[in-house]
Amino acid sequence: MTNPLGLGPNHPPPAIGGLGRAQLAWLAAAVFVVSAGYGALMPLLPGWLEPLMAAGTPAEVARHVGLLSGVYAGGVLVGAPLWGLVSDRWGRGCVLVAGLIGYVASLLPLLRPDWIGMGGIYGLRTTAGFFVAAVVPVVPALVAEHTPARQRARRFAWLGAMSLLGFLFGPALNAIAAPLSGALQRAGAGLREPTDLVIVMSAALGALMMLGLAATLPRAAAQAPEADNPVDGGADEKRSIALWALNGVLMFVLSGFELGIVLQGQQHPALSSREVSLMFAECSLVMLGINALLFFTGLLERAAGRRVMAAGLVLATAGLAMLAQHRSDAWMYVGVSLTAAGTGLVLPTIAYLAAGASSRRLGATMGGLAAAAGLGQTLGSAAAGWLFGAVAQLSFAWLALPLLATLGTLLVRPAWWSTQDKLLAPARSPSDSPHRRQPQEP
Repeated sequence: MTNPLGLGPNHPPPAIGGLGRAQLAWLAAAVFVVSAGYGALMPLLPGWLEPLMAAGTPAEVARHVGLLSGVYAGGVLVGAPLWGLVSDRWGRGCVLVAGLIGYVASLLPLLRPDWIGMGGIYGLRTTAGFFVAAVVPVVPALVAEHTPARQRARRFAWLGAMSLLGFLFGPALNAIAAPLSGALQRAGAGLREPTDLVIVMSAALGALMMLGLAATLPRAAAQAPEADNPVDGGADEKRSIALWALNGVLMFVLSGFELGIVLQGQQHPALSSREVSLMFAECSLVMLGINALLFFTGLLERAAGRRVMAAGLVLATAGLAMLAQHRSDAWMYVGVSLTAAGTGLVLPTIAYLAAGASSRRLGATMGGLAAAAGLGQTLGSAAAGWLFGAVAQLSFAWLALPLLATLGTLLVRPAWWSTQDKLLAPARSPSDSPHRRQPQEP
């Protein structure tokens, strides 16, 4: 596949065809599958590790859960900028397929954790993150470069929704695996652990995405690279750095929040694993609703990005404060919803603003965004594993502090973020006005 050009907001689509429905569907499905694989394994980690750590205390199990989440994110941190640069130079398609091949290959050895040991598990989760990093930044880069500016916000909301649906579907794989294990045993196929079935189903879905993308990815003739304006390039670089920092902070908090949900079962004995999975499902459903709101209202095109992000940070901070102080299950679920709603507003806004990068840096910009998320997730998972082992529920209050600091930056330094809104303004011609736009396909 030859290297297609990317699209910045000041660079309308060249002679490159837009994505068809089938192509967009396969790209969104790839995001869905890697999110589902992560969401399926997260709730299983504590119970899966306990037999391998017979003498381990609950605090040690919690620490390993945090570290395993961290090394996965560390793989994303290393892989995302590398894959982004490679995709800019050699094309998005080969990077996507290679990423899915590596993702599947990193899952299958987990079927025999007793063979590979704890060191092998850490290595495989790092490898999985590295290859997932070939999917996470490259899919939005490919969508951005093949999408007119007037459709970009809707398609990014669509990708965000598919990621959340995947994360929501992940725990459902656990629910499917238990009865499937019993059915296989009754059919004479022997005992198959539900965890093994989750791994097999995740790998099978990854292989299916690999074949579908290989058959449908868009191809474009190589074209001469655009000439960068030094002034625009400097503004583009500053915008990217600001977005990377914001994404890193948000993912630091979000990874700690997710780990806190997983560890609620240990800290509250009356809370079952089913209820922990329900909290993950609630989180995904709320964020999915936010993405639907963005998709149908065109809010990202109507409102200043700084204001949308500030509103999201206020909601997330309120949710974490409630989780730190709750004394009943009802308030705990309210806190999860508020945190999910707030982060669900900020994340798509960051991705939408990042999609305005110049065409020559689009893959690198998206890769940097994913790398910042990986760094934040790595640090957040490690910190939260220690925090929840030390101060338990109060850890949610500590996680709110980075959000408050970021909110202060949005309020005290508005010029940093209004510049980003101005950089996107040229993408909106009068015919693209939200008041005149007709409903379009995702």
